[in-house]
Amino acid sequence: MSLAIVRFSLGEDIQWGLKDTDGIKPLNIPCTTTAALINMGYTAISAACDTAQPALDETALSLLSPITADAKVMCQGANYRQHMLDSGMDPDAKAFNMFFTKSSASIFSPRGEIIRPAHVQLLDYEVELTLVLGKKTCGEIQITAENMHEYVAGICIGNDISARDVQIPQMQFHKGKSYRTFCPMGPVLYLLRREEMQQLNNMQLSLSVNGKIRQQDCSANMVFKPVVTIREYSQIADFNPGDVIMTGTPAGCAMALPSALLIRMAALLPEKTKWALFHKKQLARREYLQPGDTMECSIKSLDGKIDLGTQVHRIISAGVA
Repeated sequence: MSLAIVRFSLGEDIQWGLKDTDGIKPLNIPCTTTAALINMGYTAISAACDTAQPALDETALSLLSPITADAKVMCQGANYRQHMLDSGMDPDAKAFNMFFTKSSASIFSPRGEIIRPAHVQLLDYEVELTLVLGKKTCGEIQITAENMHEYVAGICIGNDISARDVQIPQMQFHKGKSYRTFCPMGPVLYLLRREEMQQLNNMQLSLSVNGKIRQQDCSANMVFKPVVTIREYSQIADFNPGDVIMTGTPAGCAMALPSALLIRMAALLPEKTKWALFHKKQLARREYLQPGDTMECSIKSLDGKIDLGTQVHRIISAGVA
């Protein structure tokens, strides 16, 4: 059985469900957090799915993030070959991961409205395959392809929404990527069997804005694979079940970096002048998200056996419904 788990609200009740071809079937699982769900174990969750209730009318419920707010959101930057090349990096020469974090306050549902803060104009998107961790660890771990199933419970869609006019001029990744609604997760938390771990290299990512594809790539093109990333990240962070690692985004983001020559020339300018030019240059790009835009993200395995669902969001300005 494929364990495509969703979290939803029906009236005032929040429940877990199984998504299959019939729809969403409520599960008799009392857990209130992703950590508690994963701690049940694959076998117990599978047994609960065997006795799932009849499918509900999906129009009557609201899908929630399957990742609850107690999770740490750990992130990996510049991890797809073409994205690195577009950013002026040599993927064959890069010998280390770029890590940062997002606030758990940014975790948001897979459907709804992304809020652009009033002071933000350069709102960007980043669809990412997201690893959901399944084991508590304290200290560096020796993870391999053979034991990865002990550490990775499943996968879901994540979208690393970014305020570039905060992230870049202020040099604050955490701040620029952590505003509320800036980390939509789900809808599906797909729990992986041991033999499905190889699918992590076969996931097709796609993001569109107003129906036009902006990002599309396969996880096979990651420079640092999940085994390497988790091993390296464990040197600096403790893991708990339900924590997530967002594994980087493909090429096609709204932000365009200047050439190496322009970067060197800009370094000679006063800070205020340099960032005013950056802002002016970026504002000319129509790819940045605007109020009223509709954004969709999806991730599926190349063979179609794993489908993480589709995120759908509308962009609004702070204080505007």
